[in-house]
Amino acid sequence: MQRLITILGPTACGKTSLAVALAARVGGEIISADSRQVYRRMDIGTGKDLADYTFNGRTIPYHLIDICEPGTKYNLFQYQQDFLQAYEDIISRGAQPILCGGTGLYIESVLKGYSLSPVPQNPELREELADRSLEELTEMLVALKKQTGSNMHNRTDVDTVQRAIRAIEIETYNLHTPMEERQFPKIPYIIIGVDVDREVRRQRITRRLQQRLEEGMVEEVKGLLDSGIPAEDLIYYGLEYKYVTEYIIGKLSYEEMFRQLEIAIHQFAKRQMTWFRGMERRGFKIHWLPAPFLPEGGGMEQTMDRICHIIETE
Repeated sequence: MQRLITILGPTACGKTSLAVALAARVGGEIISADSRQVYRRMDIGTGKDLADYTFNGRTIPYHLIDICEPGTKYNLFQYQQDFLQAYEDIISRGAQPILCGGTGLYIESVLKGYSLSPVPQNPELREELADRSLEELTEMLVALKKQTGSNMHNRTDVDTVQRAIRAIEIETYNLHTPMEERQFPKIPYIIIGVDVDREVRRQRITRRLQQRLEEGMVEEVKGLLDSGIPAEDLIYYGLEYKYVTEYIIGKLSYEEMFRQLEIAIHQFAKRQMTWFRGMERRGFKIHWLPAPFLPEGGGMEQTMDRICHIIETE
């Protein structure tokens, strides 16, 4: 069975350009694994760089970009469904699927085949739990999980009150509404990681942030606010949308916005790498290659030769 080529790496490592070049060589189409590029009209801040999907005059098809409206809350279950639809469509046409992105949870959920089921919100239960402490919620969740036979996930279910309430909501639903877990198919894959030295990554992040502001990122966020999207909904999306929104509504000065956003993106890139290293500990084999733009990367053609060699020999 045809393997899913997965290209991952931290923000600003050049993974999209590499995926596009590879797709042009192997007859591929790209499936995005980015949790924010799903939103329409959120272009500059999410780094869609749609012009990058053209290589040597050829436009490479892409999927799971611009598929829902800003202000909505896209989730992992929806991503799995949308991914599978795109993947099967690409395979059915004899093209090579290439998964590319930096959202580790999305990538891992389809490579590992997480079994998920949609659980609606329960307003009555949420109101009932609103005044409970995190300790109380944790005790309730542990008790519920014993009844449903579920496991605690490294305590990430209870790292905040909101997460704990959502976890209780899910377990309560599963307890009273038995539902066979949706079986996600096993997909053969090979993973290429784009590696960039931390200092180079920091320089690229700062330069790219300056460039995005020059390209009109503040105006983009203003336009979203003017279209009726509440500020708190944009802040929810984090990073560029959080800090630029806070600048626009007068919570931060321009200098504070830039400085805090720059730090937040650096921290985000670090968390991305932590997730990818965690994937390796969880049994995923990642073939790390230096970014093509680095001297040791040797350029795009040499990097693609290396990838093709890995695919052929792995």
